[in-house]
Amino acid sequence: MSPEGKKLWNIIVLGFGFMFMFTAFQTCGNIEQTVIKSFNSTEFHGSGYTSMAIIYGVFSASNLIAPSVVAVIGPQLSMFFSGLLYSCYIAVFIYLYTWSFYTASVLVGVAAAVLWTAQGNVLAINSSDSTIGRNSGIFWSLMQFSLFFGNLYIYCSWHGHVHITDLDRQTVFISLTVISLVGCFLFFLIRKPDPEGSSAPEGAESLLSWVFCVLTGLELTFYSGVYGTCIGAMTRFGTDAKSLIGISGICIGIGEILGGGVFGLLNKSSRFGRNPVVLLGLITHYVAFYLIFLNIASDAPLAPEGGTDLEAFITPSVWVALFCSFLLGLGDSCFNTQLLSIIGLLFRDNSAPAFAVFKFIQSIMAAVAFFYSNYLLLHWQLLILVVMGFLGSVSFFVTEWVAQSSRRDYDRY
Repeated sequence: MSPEGKKLWNIIVLGFGFMFMFTAFQTCGNIEQTVIKSFNSTEFHGSGYTSMAIIYGVFSASNLIAPSVVAVIGPQLSMFFSGLLYSCYIAVFIYLYTWSFYTASVLVGVAAAVLWTAQGNVLAINSSDSTIGRNSGIFWSLMQFSLFFGNLYIYCSWHGHVHITDLDRQTVFISLTVISLVGCFLFFLIRKPDPEGSSAPEGAESLLSWVFCVLTGLELTFYSGVYGTCIGAMTRFGTDAKSLIGISGICIGIGEILGGGVFGLLNKSSRFGRNPVVLLGLITHYVAFYLIFLNIASDAPLAPEGGTDLEAFITPSVWVALFCSFLLGLGDSCFNTQLLSIIGLLFRDNSAPAFAVFKFIQSIMAAVAFFYSNYLLLHWQLLILVVMGFLGSVSFFVTEWVAQSSRRDYDRY
């Protein structure tokens, strides 16, 4: 196999490994608050939002040590052992106890830091200036198929269920645990790429503004956890509202896959720079936030298992809710393909610390967002996203202009 063929193989294997792992984990995150509300036990006092806050808080702190772990044992073993801890977290839901639930939350927070630092390293060392956009898109599209498959399984399993029984829960989470383990072992198919000379461009000091990283953390929390819970709580969507959580996840996945394909696989973003893609992401998010504000009741994130009977400003529409899911996925792919591309380009020779810094900021803000999701009504959460969307996008535009200017100066000399 040629050196370029070996690198492309590694990116594809990386994408499939993450697809299996996050078919399990993202599906788990999307449904866990709903599952916990349905769990009939006086001895369990956990919260899905609190668990996610712990995960992302520990994730943030663990980014300080993640580059060292990747450097010592290598990215391949780093991803494998991290994947095992992800699988343990999912398996906790088979027999649910408060102590094991929160202990696993801490462990998966550590694992997440190592996993994503290793992922960034593998992406960077298997890419060149001309292939980083394509490879980012391939990875992102393959990984986001996880939203499609996982949530399709949830929809088929829970269709027509008003209450999630213990058997429903155990069947789903045993299946998800096995799927996650398959992804872990796929990482052993990654081959070591042939070494090549350094080609890091000038402008490496212009790491993405922390404001944009803050935005991605808040946005991650909303589409991966809060919005699905809101849809499941809307009793005016009918008695089948809980199965709509799965359909919502599928629509998010379609948006993610479409965005990854258009802006990564076709590599269209490189012709005009990254700013138009980020602008498109901002616009799609703003449209989604406005429609969600009109369509979803403000108390939906905080509603009990029985849901909420309140309306927002229009008669609640399932189709509008699912269209918003698609827009959230499309906008997220616009942001993340460009993030992976620019970090991989600027920091290819020192990628592990760079991705660790990005994930440090993103994860700590995700933890903050999951924490306040326990208390803030929906319209306040949307307002925070709108404000940070504007500030974060402006900061990305400035960073991209500086990076392109530095690149032109580097090429001139």
